[in-house]
Amino acid sequence: MSAYSTNIKKFTYYNIVDFPEEKEDKAPTKAIPKSLLQDFLKILGREILKEDQPKLEEIEQELQNLKKEKENSVSQSVEPKSFNKTSSIIAQLQQSGYIKDSRKWLSKKGFFAVGMRLLEDVIRALNKGAIGLHETTFSGSGSLNLDSTKKYEPPDDLRLINVPRSLLNAIERRSGSKSSIQLPVELQPDDLEVYETKRDVSVAVVYCIDLSSTMRYSTMFGDMSRIEAAKKALWSLFLLNQKFFPSDSIYIVGFGALASKVTPYDIPYLKTFESGVGFMHYTNYQAAFRLAKKILQNETTNNKKIVLITDGHPSACFIDTEQERSKILSERPYSQFYAPDKESITSVKEKQELSLDTKSGKLVYLCYRYRQVDQYIGEKTILEAKKCHKSGIDIDTIMVSEEDSLLSYVNELEKYVKGRSYYINPAEIDKILITDYLNDKKSILRSK
Repeated sequence: MSAYSTNIKKFTYYNIVDFPEEKEDKAPTKAIPKSLLQDFLKILGREILKEDQPKLEEIEQELQNLKKEKENSVSQSVEPKSFNKTSSIIAQLQQSGYIKDSRKWLSKKGFFAVGMRLLEDVIRALNKGAIGLHETTFSGSGSLNLDSTKKYEPPDDLRLINVPRSLLNAIERRSGSKSSIQLPVELQPDDLEVYETKRDVSVAVVYCIDLSSTMRYSTMFGDMSRIEAAKKALWSLFLLNQKFFPSDSIYIVGFGALASKVTPYDIPYLKTFESGVGFMHYTNYQAAFRLAKKILQNETTNNKKIVLITDGHPSACFIDTEQERSKILSERPYSQFYAPDKESITSVKEKQELSLDTKSGKLVYLCYRYRQVDQYIGEKTILEAKKCHKSGIDIDTIMVSEEDSLLSYVNELEKYVKGRSYYINPAEIDKILITDYLNDKKSILRSK
């Protein structure tokens, strides 16, 4: 992470804000006991993250089984009279506003409620002292006025003087010395108090999630597949951002052979591209970098970053000129190219509801090599990363794979852009992403 100059030594580095959706919770949610509702929401979260999401009718039985277990426990021996034990739990969750009758069955209220359960699990697992997810009582100079005040110290901005408090200090001083109070009140430097401020350091981050076919593989560390673990992490991270760092911008890009911007509310519904069905299941880092760069160009903050989440090395890149294509064919006559046609683009939009970015490149060169990167693709990818870095965008890469041999290329890429690469247990990706995000916020604010 690049260091940005500030003069802050002690600071409050986030605001606590409530979600609007939580404030608007006027639906009859008391029909379901709170502890039971939390368990229901966890099940909904687990099921909606699956690559093959079950229908709501299939989840009903699992919810009913959980309810029966709870009914037999001491904690659930006394239940609200309004809780209907016999009716459908899915129906009650619909009435409470958590789910809706749609393919994307989580309502906006449900998205936040379920996501918060995921975020709470992650935060609970973190070392609170190391992460620093807490407020400090000190504030430094900055751009946002706070309600609290402090004694004036040069070179504090005199425009931030708390006049009523300063006058009161002068009156108290005169009263303490048993001198008569005269108007106008004479102020001394020690009487002055100024409003404290904090620096609003905003960050814009694009998380590029690999949707290639291998991301659907299960990990050796748990039941979740790589894509499920990545979705859980991004969902939690987005809610963390909304709750504690609302001035930051979080964007999501899904990519295979081409890339697509993803609405954060669609994170739970992301699916990988199927191998053998078209050519979208290849991995094109360059497509992700180009789209992410376009997104970040509209951001005014100096702190811009791309985080690439992938389980493999790049196996595709754009061919921008006919000369490039001719050069590859002269050296490799059997090379494979892919020009996205209207039919395939429409199919992806209908099946996965992704609007593919076709403006970043018209022709894609495809070449998968087992545990190694095609030289041409490797060079083009690094060149694209350098362009991002030159425009002030940091790039980090997170490898969610059990094959450490794939990390060598990523390390090489990060060397050119002075970024960071992580090789992690996929089951730990949520903790890694959130820890990294919070540490970056602190390093920006504290750097000199």
